[in-house]
Amino acid sequence: MSEPMRITVLEGGISAEREVSLRTGSAVAAALRGQGHEVTEVVVESEDFRLPARCDVVFNALHGTFGEDGEVQRILEGRGVPYTGCGIDSSARAFDKLASKRAFVAAGVPTPEFAVCGPQTDRPPFDVPLVVKPPRQGSSVGVTRVTEAAQWGAALREALRFDDPVLVEKMIFGRELTVGILGEDALPVIEIVPREGFYDYANKYTAGRTEYLCPASLPEGATERVQRAALAAHRALGCEVYSRVDVLLDRDGSPSVLEVNTIPGMTATSLLPKAAAAVGISFGALCERIIAISLALRGGADSRRKL
Repeated sequence: MSEPMRITVLEGGISAEREVSLRTGSAVAAALRGQGHEVTEVVVESEDFRLPARCDVVFNALHGTFGEDGEVQRILEGRGVPYTGCGIDSSARAFDKLASKRAFVAAGVPTPEFAVCGPQTDRPPFDVPLVVKPPRQGSSVGVTRVTEAAQWGAALREALRFDDPVLVEKMIFGRELTVGILGEDALPVIEIVPREGFYDYANKYTAGRTEYLCPASLPEGATERVQRAALAAHRALGCEVYSRVDVLLDRDGSPSVLEVNTIPGMTATSLLPKAAAAVGISFGALCERIIAISLALRGGADSRRKL
């Protein structure tokens, strides 16, 4: 067993994903306590949060705004406190889907064709079907699939409730996949199979509405292509430590990266832990591994010896 540490888990937060973050934080805290660590949970209500006087590392479980966008990372670095996951710049790039898309294009990472639209965009930039997204939200908040031109106005208004401008992508029909990245390694590919509709907020967080296949049963060579694309996307954004990359596999077997999640869901039944379990890494060990890689990156030699 590793040497016990004083770990603070940040959870809750001020984003539309607060409830999801509370679940992640509670699960991570329980797993780390099970590994023998001293864990304090801090429920974040505003940007003015307090940490315990004695804290070896912060496990960042804040999803969405002020969790994945680089802002809490900036505060923690200003306080000199080591933390898990991506740093300031890579968090900001990954959180902004428009910045991510531009980085993917520059690095040659396959991704669906896209356009940027605002309140005055009165017609779709592409022929339907297409997808309308607020660029700086997660958990499919504000996302609409447009299959008829008449749906355009309502879809645009829904996305604009959360951000302006918005991202519009050509819809790719294919298999929904996700790939966990841990350190420099791609974990087994997971296939996401909603029982109805697409993988929206309700299908993500309502028990029984989605089936997850791990490892995904893909055609010969497809697994390697998907994992390579996921690693390329992770690296194109400068991501560190871990992430979860969402990918579509089209009918020709070509992968297209949708986005990189720098703080993916981390309950015992979430997708990254499922992929880790497929290669023999328990949930508690995964949480410890994330801390160890993070401390090796920014925590100094003394911290590295603790895990």
